[in-house]
Amino acid sequence: MQTDFSAVLRRGTLFAVLSVLQTLALAQGDPFGTLAAVPPIAGVRILTAPCQPTDVSKPLELADVVEVALCNNPQSRQAWASARVQAAQVGVAQSAFLPSLSASASVARQRTETALGDDATTRRGAAIGLDYVLFDFGARSANLENARQLFAAASFNRDATVQSLFLSALQAYFQRQAAAAALEASRLSEKAALESLNAAEARYRVGTATPADRLQARTAHAQAVLNRISAEGLQKNAQGALANVMGLDPTRPLQLAPLPPAKPGADFEADIARLIEEARALRPDLAAAEAGFRAAQANVDAARAAHLPTLSLGIGAQASRLSGQPTYDSSTLGLTLTIPIFSGFSTTYKVRTAEALADLQSARRDQVSLQVALDVWNAQANLVTATQSVKTAEELLESAMQSERVVAGRYRAGVGNILDLLASQAALANARLQRIQAGYNWFISRASLAQALGALDAGLLSALFPPAPAASGRSE
Repeated sequence: MQTDFSAVLRRGTLFAVLSVLQTLALAQGDPFGTLAAVPPIAGVRILTAPCQPTDVSKPLELADVVEVALCNNPQSRQAWASARVQAAQVGVAQSAFLPSLSASASVARQRTETALGDDATTRRGAAIGLDYVLFDFGARSANLENARQLFAAASFNRDATVQSLFLSALQAYFQRQAAAAALEASRLSEKAALESLNAAEARYRVGTATPADRLQARTAHAQAVLNRISAEGLQKNAQGALANVMGLDPTRPLQLAPLPPAKPGADFEADIARLIEEARALRPDLAAAEAGFRAAQANVDAARAAHLPTLSLGIGAQASRLSGQPTYDSSTLGLTLTIPIFSGFSTTYKVRTAEALADLQSARRDQVSLQVALDVWNAQANLVTATQSVKTAEELLESAMQSERVVAGRYRAGVGNILDLLASQAALANARLQRIQAGYNWFISRASLAQALGALDAGLLSALFPPAPAASGRSE
């Protein structure tokens, strides 16, 4: 029995087309599953779950602020979108390993004028073809590796953006709390200055104080009012910065829950060399730089493979109909070997470009590695300084409070002078501000060290504010 090879080939090609189309339909737009590798935007509470709405009308805890910032700030969406772009590019690189199918159809009306009259004919045609690269000396594999490493770099950059935004939210939160505490301290100083002014006025009326005492008390009170007005402005600025990092308009009213004072229990002095090694193993920006270098190396392999031959399989079938004439059908099956011979040295310079880019990425990776070490060094030093500053500021505040009470009592009793009173009040106001700033600087320094180590996550919130121990329920 004689086999009609052309008919079998056409049926086989059509079956392949239908099979691929069915597979693509079942894949629902992500046949290789690359986009599914990018998780949804998540907050700090459950990093693997999509973001959930947070009620910002209630007093916000630190975790609430970080949650809204990670979920709502446009930087998060940009980082996730960049990761999805590179994930899609992985799919593009994987598609090169599959055959390509194409189909075409045509209809043409031809009219010919002769001495005998007009002759009109209609030509109809259809064709389908399949091309499949069988061997290319690793060009497709190199391109796929390049895409995968770029996707890894984008994923690590996303993690770095999350940690950076995490730290920005922490800083904005603590600065807002510090501004509110500084405003309250300025109000206490204004109240104390007003009491001193009233005392000076009373002593002046009875003749135990000079006009200079009264004028100095008025000056101190005016300065205290000015300081309070300045503190109100700083609080508004901190409020706007906090709303901005949370992805909200500055006009959005925000209330923060009360924050306990910083009470560091350790000086956090540790082996700095060990911390640097830990940071180099954890920092996402260094991992992104390493992935970028590997992508550049894969790009060099892909550029070199462009010098080498490519072997492809081609299958095609076409049919043509011409009115009034016999049908014409044809089919093809063959191998194509493409050998690049000369391209005006463009391929050579593409290889040189790829090699130079790999050297550039290597230098960038080394620079990031050095920056990681410097970040850890500075963050550790800042934390040690902040820890010591908190303890010293507490002692300073206690001393200033006692001094102000003694001097104020002496002045009201008529045995002190106004200069000593105003100096003690100024020292107390300064001590209050230093204690406030030292406490919040410690919080920020602790978070900055975690970010420098690449370990800024939800666990830090529990470390900063451990939950209160549960009551035992037993009566003593």
